Amino acid sequence: MGKIIGVCNQKGGTAKTTSAINISSFLGLLGRKTLIIDMDPQANATSGLGFNNENQASVYDLLMGRKALKECLFQTKWENLHIIPGDIALTGGEIELVEKENRETQLKNVLAEIKEVYQYIIIDAPPSLSLLTLNVLVASDSLIVPIQCEYFALEGVSKLLQTIELVTRRLNTHLEIEGILLTMADFRTRLTLQVIEEVRQYFKDKVFNTVIPRNIKLAEAPSFGKPISHYDKECIGAKAYGSVTGELLKEKIDYEQIKGS
Repeated sequence: MGKIIGVCNQKGGTAKTTSAINISSFLGLLGRKTLIIDMDPQANATSGLGFNNENQASVYDLLMGRKALKECLFQTKWENLHIIPGDIALTGGEIELVEKENRETQLKNVLAEIKEVYQYIIIDAPPSLSLLTLNVLVASDSLIVPIQCEYFALEGVSKLLQTIELVTRRLNTHLEIEGILLTMADFRTRLTLQVIEEVRQYFKDKVFNTVIPRNIKLAEAPSFGKPISHYDKECIGAKAYGSVTGELLKEKIDYEQIKGS
């Protein structure tokens, strides 16, 4: 049976979507059949993978029951990686969800039939504590929480942790934190080192060993519709996301063997 991992942080600018895209693509390169679901109304994970969802079925259609699951699943350009694309219509869709019975479990219910098809399902959650995010928390087995290495890094994370605890008690007793991922690190600054130390003290062994650095290539890649492994396979950003994917799999990864072409 596959594993469903939500990538969540209600605070914007944490490299949440960048992490979802690049971890998914590396899982595919490592031979894991992977599905990425774009639950963010901005649909940046969709465009960042070079997928044009214009006039295509999306996760909005799936949640609203307007399309069957098979109609919303698409192959990306990248090896072993499928997508259920996002849509700006999700913004209004949240209001529509309120009126549905079992509104918190809509995503979980539709994914039940394909959980055994994929080894990993990665969900890019919205940057908010919304009903859409709640659906991600209920559907997921575990969560990756990106935290940027900047001032106020832990701001708002306590609220997310409270929500996770509430969901664990009432709606998804198996939900756990897969790992805290430190992102956007500038190792030239004392602040970055202080934030890394603070986060490691607070979350202890839940923090990934790999820290994602600030890297212009990581920022550029989405505008070309490519994951970093296929945009610049030699950059430090690509190597960092390859490393964190190895941690996720609990395997020692030979980066040279999995670099994209």
